[in-house]
Amino acid sequence: MLKPKHITLLLALFFTVGISFSQEDTTVKGVVVNAADGNPLENVNIVNINQVRGTATNVKGEFEISAKVNDTLHLSYLGFKSIRVRVTNDWVKFKTATVIELTELAMALEEVVVSQIKLTGVLKVDIEQVPINTNYRYSISGLPTTGYEAGNRAPNAVNKVLGAIFNPADFLYRMFGKQPNEMKKLRKMKDDDEIRNLLAGRFDREMLTVLLQVDRVDLDEIVRQCNYSQGFIETANDLQILDAISECYEEYKVLSRARQ
Repeated sequence: MLKPKHITLLLALFFTVGISFSQEDTTVKGVVVNAADGNPLENVNIVNINQVRGTATNVKGEFEISAKVNDTLHLSYLGFKSIRVRVTNDWVKFKTATVIELTELAMALEEVVVSQIKLTGVLKVDIEQVPINTNYRYSISGLPTTGYEAGNRAPNAVNKVLGAIFNPADFLYRMFGKQPNEMKKLRKMKDDDEIRNLLAGRFDREMLTVLLQVDRVDLDEIVRQCNYSQGFIETANDLQILDAISECYEEYKVLSRARQ
């Protein structure tokens, strides 16, 4: 007969083993195809919203990503409708590659307005007609940053820089101050090479809004309130936007500690 202390040891052993199994990293596999013809889709972006992990499909439409039961995968591909897929227990347990279909969007061409520049043939005159992006960034000694963007060179540019020093990210804090999990996601996104590679080739902000749980308007406003110009907001890729938001928040924390 087992003594009470032996029973206690056995229970502790079973408990430890159970925890180790529950914490084991798991992955799921899948194949993404075009719903219209079943052809595989290459370079489909897949992001695990819960774990902030990302990957893309290969030439055969195949992917594998770290995921646990009840995690949500967000799939997006240019010209196709983005979808979310929940990770089921069977998907994790049986390790089979699940086929996921994406539906093509009906895309309409938007009207493009081209501003014509009339050239005179005089180099000095023609150069002055070419629009120049005059966004300036100023470094602030003591802060780990590439600087603050203050917009066009104008009398109020310095005031914008000073405003950035004393109020760099209040809007950002209001957005995320009560959502610490979203700020953790922001840090994970910066540290994940796969996520960074996916964001570097995107300009639609979709992955950022999905992972940070904000809409496009609020995302643009966050960057604007962090003293980045409208030109930067309109032309930056998603990775640059991510770095701008992260940089702004880190500077906010530095300045907040300095005030205390």
